[in-house]
Amino acid sequence: MKKTIDVQAAVALAAIEAIAAKTQGTFGVGGVLLDQHGNVLKSLQNNVVREGLIFDPTAHGERQLIDWYFAERAKGRALPPPEEITLVTSLDPCAMCTGAILSAGFNVVVAARDANAGINYDASFTFTSLPAGLRPLAEASFFYPAVKGASPFARESAGAAPKSFFIGKTIAEPTQALCSLVFEATSEKVQLLLTSDLSRGQLKDPALLAPEHPLVRQLKTLYPGALAYRCAPHQPDAGLAPYLRAAMERDRQQGGEGDAVALLDAFGNLLLCSPGRRALSAICTAFMECTRQYAQLRYTLMQGLDAQAQAEVRQYLGHPREGTFVFARGPDASAQSYMNLGAYGSTMEGPLPADNPAQFQYVSASLDDPELAAICAHMPPLYRAIIRIRPCQVADQALVAALAQPQPQPIMQP
Repeated sequence: MKKTIDVQAAVALAAIEAIAAKTQGTFGVGGVLLDQHGNVLKSLQNNVVREGLIFDPTAHGERQLIDWYFAERAKGRALPPPEEITLVTSLDPCAMCTGAILSAGFNVVVAARDANAGINYDASFTFTSLPAGLRPLAEASFFYPAVKGASPFARESAGAAPKSFFIGKTIAEPTQALCSLVFEATSEKVQLLLTSDLSRGQLKDPALLAPEHPLVRQLKTLYPGALAYRCAPHQPDAGLAPYLRAAMERDRQQGGEGDAVALLDAFGNLLLCSPGRRALSAICTAFMECTRQYAQLRYTLMQGLDAQAQAEVRQYLGHPREGTFVFARGPDASAQSYMNLGAYGSTMEGPLPADNPAQFQYVSASLDDPELAAICAHMPPLYRAIIRIRPCQVADQALVAALAQPQPQPIMQP
């Protein structure tokens, strides 16, 4: 087992993962998970893109490390509690990864700055992009080591005190520069890939495919209710309620609070309706499951195919931005909700289509509209200025009423 006792060595390991990610053709970001003695538990690179295809828009290094930690604990592995874990990342965590880290309760060491999506995008170390209740948590757990020197990468240390096993607490300028430049070398190219799918006018309706078509079979294997419900495009109605309620119940059975997220395509077809798996991992929310499952479905269907065959998959299973995500429960001010907002941003990656500004809808409100608007308005620039995340409540009041009704209890036989 590798052991590191200074920040420089830990960041260098994260940088190696970032270089591997660049070689893979995905965002050049990497991370390392350390125990309370500085032992390396796991290192991972960004896996958003594999083989030139979108694999999982949520597969940032930090998110994967957190899921790994909870998955290992679920298998019975003896790991330190979250407050004794330190996650070292080559790049300032995005909104999704910050929400995930705060949900998990880890400590963080951050190398390079991300002025677009990073939680410390403005280099103020005040975390004003977080809901007010989460800022003290970030202030108590995020450490930005000093970078000594006179280059643009130099900085004074800021944030929480690092764990005591770190004898050395600074980063060398070349290592800091490497973390920054590897990400910059990949960012634009990967963002173009993530936003290069077909537009609404180029898509075809999967409901017109024969039931035995491989795409339909694969879709129904993932979610048996796929294509069983249809509404006017971007206008979910009360017919969606039974699918949401069934997933909400599974969410409760799997450790959640009764949330669910449905994905409708550009034609109004139901493609997925997912519960969370919070009993497995603190960050396996319904939205994380839904967006991940859809991306991996497309990846599985396109993997190994020629360009023409891949184009057919893209025609019938378009980018989610052309459809609608419908949350059973609207965002609140929790770390999990902030993670969901960030993961939604990672799924969209670029601006929403002009004809689909209400791509993110919810049924039951958790916050007053001004409170929710304020959370979105304070997010880092990618989310508030480029994607312009703005969740809105569904227009159909019958759907709102249907989810507000008590869940019927099963009749017990004597």
